[in-house]
Amino acid sequence: MTHPELMVSNNILNEFKTCTQLQYNGQLNIKSSKGKQWTFYYRLGRIVWASGGTHPFRRWRRYMAQYCPQIDVDKMQLRQQDISISYWDYRLWEILYKKQKIQREKINAIVESTIAELLFDLAQQTNFVAASCDRNQEVILETPMSFTSADVSMKHMQDSWNTWSEAGLANFAPDLAPVLRKPEQLQQLVSPSVYKNFVTLINGKYTLRDLAAKMKQSVLPLSRSLLPCILKGIIELVEVPDLPLSVTNVKNNISTQAKKSTAPLVACVDDSAQVCKILEEIVTSNGLRFIKIQDAVQALPTIIQDKPDLIFLDLIMPVASGYEICTQLRRISAFANTPVIILTGNDGLLDRVRAKVVGSTDFITKPVAADKVMSVVRKYLPTQVPTQVKSKPQSSLEVCR
Repeated sequence: MTHPELMVSNNILNEFKTCTQLQYNGQLNIKSSKGKQWTFYYRLGRIVWASGGTHPFRRWRRYMAQYCPQIDVDKMQLRQQDISISYWDYRLWEILYKKQKIQREKINAIVESTIAELLFDLAQQTNFVAASCDRNQEVILETPMSFTSADVSMKHMQDSWNTWSEAGLANFAPDLAPVLRKPEQLQQLVSPSVYKNFVTLINGKYTLRDLAAKMKQSVLPLSRSLLPCILKGIIELVEVPDLPLSVTNVKNNISTQAKKSTAPLVACVDDSAQVCKILEEIVTSNGLRFIKIQDAVQALPTIIQDKPDLIFLDLIMPVASGYEICTQLRRISAFANTPVIILTGNDGLLDRVRAKVVGSTDFITKPVAADKVMSVVRKYLPTQVPTQVKSKPQSSLEVCR
């Protein structure tokens, strides 16, 4: 019996190669002709996470049982917003790490295993032929917990698929669940203890991957050992549903929510704590909401999460400049028209021209003052600024870097 070889010259693999060559930051989304979807998250040309596939929740539960057995998943109190983002699984691992529930090396193992698992499924389900791909930068994981070489991942994926295929398993997905169909025949072939294990575990509730994890072995030898029974019809592989996590309904104070939603949100991206403090005093005293972002690396993910109505952006910062951040923002459709006001201590024409080129909306020189700040806010949020509240004397609101 022959099995299909993995095709390596199609457009999907070219997309992976291009992301590596461009040192891409963002998402590579792939969709098969049957509607299956996978997302690979890139940082500096390396794959730092992957999501999607047939059983994302089963997969997360499986790794939780393996790496955090002390935590009862079904007793975790999760809100709908915790699992509504595309990278919810990554976010939950990040939270567990920050709460010291899991060690860094285990996170690395989970990231690498997740990427390998989804690449394998991509290879089996599309053969890199019947699928479409696109790139976007709506989500950029700025502080990844692990970096995985895309080239190494591609090599591992091809090796895994070839080994799986050579074992006669090409037509069987590891996300299928074995169920015992002919117990009498099986009883004649195996010992009583083995038969008892089969009856307990081969019940159509656990996928091949789930069973391998329970038995602390690789999915390949387990599947290979079941293959003779599968071919004889003693065991059948069936599709099973995913196992979503339970969500806690949190009652919100409706009046508070409504009150919050009416005030525009202003963000300040500046590594100076003093500038952020002064801007906060000006903005909040005029009835607006305010967030400060002093770490330039965290600017994009924070802005994407909080979606401010107007952004003050410092021009000169370590690691990432205001030019770079503004350029990245304008590539995200949700922020194509968000007012971005550049802050700088230099009133040079060159800075103004360059700031316009990267898509900034306006320009304010330091020291910032209440009249300048609110003038530009009212200019770009004319119908949203509350009528107001006395501002503090201008002299106390000025700051120079």
